[in-house]
Amino acid sequence: MTETETNLYDVVVLGAGPVGENVADRTRAAGLTTAVVESELVGGECSYWACMPSKALLRPVIARADARRLPGLRDAVQGPLDTAAVLARRNWFTGDWTDDGQVDWIKSIGADLYRGHGRLTGPRTVTVGDKVLTARHAVVVATGTRAALPDLPGLAEVRPWTSREATSAQSAPGRLVVVGGGVVATEMATAWQALGSQVTLLVRGKGLLDRMEPFAGELVAEALAEAGADVRTGTSVASVTRSDGTVVVVTDTGERIEADEILFAVGRAPRTDDIGLDTVGLAPGSWLTVDDSLRVTGTDWLYGVGDVNHRALLTHQGKYQARIAGAAIAARAAGTDLPESDPWSAHAATADHESVPQVVFTDPEAAAVGLSLAEAEQAGHRVRAVDVDMSSVAGAGLYAEGYKGRARMVVDLEREILRGVTFVGPGVGELIHSATIAVAGQVPLARLWHAVPSYPTLSEVWLRLLEAYRDN
Repeated sequence: MTETETNLYDVVVLGAGPVGENVADRTRAAGLTTAVVESELVGGECSYWACMPSKALLRPVIARADARRLPGLRDAVQGPLDTAAVLARRNWFTGDWTDDGQVDWIKSIGADLYRGHGRLTGPRTVTVGDKVLTARHAVVVATGTRAALPDLPGLAEVRPWTSREATSAQSAPGRLVVVGGGVVATEMATAWQALGSQVTLLVRGKGLLDRMEPFAGELVAEALAEAGADVRTGTSVASVTRSDGTVVVVTDTGERIEADEILFAVGRAPRTDDIGLDTVGLAPGSWLTVDDSLRVTGTDWLYGVGDVNHRALLTHQGKYQARIAGAAIAARAAGTDLPESDPWSAHAATADHESVPQVVFTDPEAAAVGLSLAEAEQAGHRVRAVDVDMSSVAGAGLYAEGYKGRARMVVDLEREILRGVTFVGPGVGELIHSATIAVAGQVPLARLWHAVPSYPTLSEVWLRLLEAYRDN
């Protein structure tokens, strides 16, 4: 057998994060030979520097906050968190940043793993070190994103935190400046404030979580301030320096803030700058434009799956895309001619457009699916927002004394279906899948009346929302 024959596969996947793993799982299940290339840890950003470590940091924070809202329990949890124990549990969830278990999983599905930096070197060809991998049917780019940093003079010398340092730090800084107002910024401000840091949150815009309904950011900002964080909106960083270990931030108004560390959580950039896109006529460092089967525009063999296509920068949505892409690759490999437009089929990532769910694990939690009121109106839908105070639900009073939260559903008035749903409050993350089913399934409101929520649970907010729509 020649070297070229040894390295010939049906599918080559660049990136072994959750997205790449799921593509490989689906193509192997279809009987296609598959190679997976990874330059760092198998399991990717989510497993080691994002979803898993961040939520491991936040879970004790949220559990303590919930306990403090319950008479009979609050006095037992007034002391500080055991930061060392929280960090040790976080380390366990990352496997102490080793990937042996995930490597074994790759082997278990019958895919071949190549360690090293993979680059496209022409159509259907990927080079990893001195090995050339050729794909009969498809090359899948699933390399994800990296943290974007602002163009500030001398920033590299400051050694700022990005999401990676924020989720992997082995001690709590005494003073932490967080720059940004999105998911990473609010979650890490919540975690490190509770773990002993004095957090100052600098937000360029008018509020937090600006991609959700405005009340979500308002409630999260209020809670962060109550927890002791200094939340400053409408504030930009003009300069940042580090001297003798101390970070000095100067804002656009000339105010000076000192800290031990600074975290920039101001966006993401695609990890496509050094993967050989130029060898196939694409711009290095660009987001990949794809159709609903995740095939890159203008090609019949290249797929861009997960964060690299900028459709929905969420792990669960990337895994959804991976399942769709895997099915599409397998169908095309079998000679099936897939239609360009076949919404909600096994080969179309239709949910990316108007039914993407997300949970922000702050205190309170914020969860949303589909379109906000503003997005629905901008898309040209004739809609009405229906709001309910979460405290009107009996389950909320049982969940926590002084429960604060809000729910909104955005109703399409012509079709009487839901375009979007948002919940804010303790424990609402577990409500969002019911909303996702309603939005993705385009369930008529008349049928939702027959989806009876159990009493007394937080889910009874669905009944309150329907009543508010009916009565107003």
